Amino acid sequence: MPDDVFMASPEDIDPDSHIVGVYYVESGLGLWRAGVEIAKEESIGTWTELTTMTQRVVERLAAKVYKVDKEKRLVWIAYPLELFDLDCGGIPNLLSIVAGNLFGLSALENVRLIDLKIPREAARHFPGPKFGMEGVRGLVGSEMGVPHLGTIIKPKVGLSPRETAQVAYEAAIGGVDFVKDDETLTNQPFCPLEERLSHVMEKLDQVREETGRTVLYAVNITAQHEAMMELADRAIEQGANMLMVDVLTAGFSALQSLAEDPSIKLPIHVHRAMHAAITRNPRHGIHMLVLAKLVRLAGGDQLHTGTAAGKMEKEAAEVRKIDDFLRGEWNGLKTVFPVASGGIHPGIVEENIRLLGPDLVINAGGGIHGHPMGVRAGARAMRQAIEAAVKGIPVEEYAKTHEELRVALEKWGKKYA
Repeated sequence: MPDDVFMASPEDIDPDSHIVGVYYVESGLGLWRAGVEIAKEESIGTWTELTTMTQRVVERLAAKVYKVDKEKRLVWIAYPLELFDLDCGGIPNLLSIVAGNLFGLSALENVRLIDLKIPREAARHFPGPKFGMEGVRGLVGSEMGVPHLGTIIKPKVGLSPRETAQVAYEAAIGGVDFVKDDETLTNQPFCPLEERLSHVMEKLDQVREETGRTVLYAVNITAQHEAMMELADRAIEQGANMLMVDVLTAGFSALQSLAEDPSIKLPIHVHRAMHAAITRNPRHGIHMLVLAKLVRLAGGDQLHTGTAAGKMEKEAAEVRKIDDFLRGEWNGLKTVFPVASGGIHPGIVEENIRLLGPDLVINAGGGIHGHPMGVRAGARAMRQAIEAAVKGIPVEEYAKTHEELRVALEKWGKKYA
């Protein structure tokens, strides 16, 4: 089949009737030819001529390379919407086309899907978030422009249900808006989910009685699909006010099932465990922005996106681009609350807010539970650091009149992990 079947000029591509993949490509073939190889593999072509090919298939379903940037090694490929089974196949089918066999093509040394442009016609097949950033804020009663403070129960695993609940209580009394399980804690025998949730919600009810504040708890229901849906039902029966799922280990279909279930009227916190196996290599794999778009389609209300300062990625401009996408208008879907998490402590709160913007969840695990004065003081120190940043007061200055913050700075300073 001639290469020109898989090539087009930009004016021939209707963005409303195509899903467009933008790829970084390294190949000795040159960008146009490399793009053709991707377009072939991911739509109607193969390594040889086919006796079964028809003109109808060629005209309607061939993916088209329509633009390249030689300096940046970028290739734009348009996939006609008719290629996709978005109602039944959903994101699994979508990924099998735009991010399928192409990563193993021997003609490509490296290839990375860096963006995915999805038109409204395609997006309408997906639920999107039920709550979004504004809805989550409404549950807590917080104002736009002020970060939410979250915490992860530490140690990651090993605490009993009652111990977990006590940690959650101390953090909530100290000022967090949000408590979550770590990605490795689900329904293990040492901390069964239902028992854990019951004790945590009892403690958070106590916090509301004592302070008038509502604190969310994202209980991790990640499991095999049927078990996960059953855990969701049982969590709701136990009074859960938020669910959590590890989207890459459970699958995008798992997230979408939760979001589409009419009986689940809770926001969904999305963890991205395992993402770096896909996103970390800047020359190969899939950019986190693409995963963020898929999470938004599938119905996540909060999503971990990385930090500007902490123990994880520190490419602040890239993280900010993802966060701005999640907070901005896109195909009429609700927003997603971006979550900065990983090695954050009071000394680097201001840096994260400055670089990522104030409408985000700042999550601290060790940065709260490692405070020398205990969990409650650790939460207060993080809250004080947020207050200082929002007021535009240097954190060292604010610490002079806030003991918990002062002690935190003495331990961690303003260094990144």
